[in-house]
Amino acid sequence: MTYTYDDQNIFAKILRGEIPNDTVLETEHTLAFRDIAPKAPEHVLVIPKGAYVALDHFCAEASDAEIVDFHRTVAEVCKMTGASPGEGGEGYRGITNAGENGVQEVPHYHLHILAGRPLGPMLLMR
Repeated sequence: MTYTYDDQNIFAKILRGEIPNDTVLETEHTLAFRDIAPKAPEHVLVIPKGAYVALDHFCAEASDAEIVDFHRTVAEVCKMTGASPGEGGEGYRGITNAGENGVQEVPHYHLHILAGRPLGPMLLMR
């Protein structure tokens, strides 16, 4: 895999404490925080603390401990925000973007968890 990680991206700066964030949950390998421009009443970003650019990069190169911690953090955030259908919530959407066609804005792997209202169709057909 030939991803090059830019350690000056905004999420790397957040992880180093150079930029503040509204932390929802932090674990050994993962940080979850509120999006500064939310697209739903609940909009949380979940990022690994490791230097991964996209989902496939994370899946291919992260340790088992990082992968498990990330996904367990996602589950806890869904529970904490009241979105998890398994906890009586009305549901959520998890979105990750990769590369130019995926409209990735920050070159650090991140998962958006959106909830708190009906979210409409997944993609608009063109």
